[in-house]
Amino acid sequence: MFSGLLQPMHLIVILVVVLIIYGPGKLANLGHDLGKSIREFKSAMEEHHVGSSQITAETKPAAQPAPRAMDMAEEVRPADKA
Repeated sequence: MFSGLLQPMHLIVILVVVLIIYGPGKLANLGHDLGKSIREFKSAMEEHHVGSSQITAETKPAAQPAPRAMDMAEEVRPADKA
């Protein structure tokens, strides 16, 4: 259904329509602002990724050894009545 939607001729027509609507000056500003926001988004994602990996490393509890079967049996056994 959409196999031939974005052929080069279609893209040229879309570009011409956008140039007519916005004009070349406003289109250049739009491209500049879009590039700036993409760079800011990428840097924020990198900061979030680095920050979250540091948080998980700091807050991760130390590994504790698994309880042995003998220890578990002693905990479950009821106390002898004297």
